[in-house]
Parts: sequence; structure tokens; C-alpha cells
Amino acid sequence: MTEPGGAVASQSETPPPATGAFGERELIARAVQGDQDAFRALYDRHLERVYGLVVRWGGSLEAEEITQDVFVRAWEKLYTFRGDAALSTWLYRVGVSVILARRKAAGKARQRFAPVTEVEYDRASPPDRPDQRMDLEAGMATLPEGARRILLLHDVSGYRHDEIATMLGISAGTSKSQLHRARMALRRHLHRGEA
Repeated sequence: MTEPGGAVASQSETPPPATGAFGERELIARAVQGDQDAFRALYDRHLERVYGLVVRWGGSLEAEEITQDVFVRAWEKLYTFRGDAALSTWLYRVGVSVILARRKAAGKARQRFAPVTEVEYDRASPPDRPDQRMDLEAGMATLPEGARRILLLHDVSGYRHDEIATMLGISAGTSKSQLHRARMALRRHLHRGEA
């Protein structure tokens, strides 16, 4: 093809479109095929939300490292994304999985090195002194893992029950009942702290 002025244009001179020009579905398809720029664009779009999840669930001490672990796992497993839900929902599920796996590994390591005592500390027992109050975080720690997870997803992160159901592989009704139980248990623990 000849351009005005007699110059010959080659197809290789045309730069590829920027990844920002693609929609999310196209970026996912390209990333699954190994396009690192496409995955980087997805990373940039979802970094803040994944980082927020990690900070809420695990604190800020190792948040950057855990966030990177989440995206490494997402890169490795992106081919399993079916598109039934939004990519952000799928990433949230990957993030929860990474966080829980790290907690489980840390718990096993603590058990391996923790001294065995005859008296176990009971988190549910009321404080020894009336001026000691159980705060929300301590109350959350007393909840079973599943109930705490749903409470965080719904009340802290703002997900709807249908989204939580998709993320955790449960029904929306189960999510609703778990949330109700979690709220009631948290309320009981917080009222004990006021006694």
C-alpha cells in the first residue's frame, strides 16, 4: 500500500492497540492466551479492590505480599474463569482462598511450636474486670470461620447474597441464614462485654 508522498506503509509499522482499548472479556481472553500486557491491564483494574479485601481480612502487615499471591494465583487459574460472574467476584473468591490457605498454614505452624498448656483460654468468657470491653474485632474473632466470612463479605464489603453465594459455592438462602446467625452471635458477645 502506498501512502501520499510515495512512501510504502508496511503492516508491521502499525502499533498494536493499547490494552485499555479492550473490554474486560477481551483482556481475559488475551491473558488466558498468555498476553502479559492484557493481564497487567486486568491487574491495574482490580488491584485496589483486591488489596482492600486483603487488608480487611488479614491486616496490613503482609497485605502487599498477599495481594501479589492472589494475582499470581489468578494468573495461574485464569483459564478456569467461566464468566458466569464478574471477574471481580471471581478474584474475590481467589483472594479469600489464598487468605484462608495462608491462615491455615500459619495455624499449623503455630500449633507445631506452641507450648501445650493445661488451661485453654476461653475467648467467649466475659472479661475479668467490668471496665474491660470486648470490641468488635475481638467479637468477630469468636465467630466460626464461615459466619465471619459471610459477615465480612456482606456487611463490610457490601456484596449481595447472590454474589456471596457465587463466591463461596453456597446458596443465597444459606448466606442469609449464616449472616443472621453471625449477627446474633456477635450481638451476644458484645453484650457480654457490657455486663
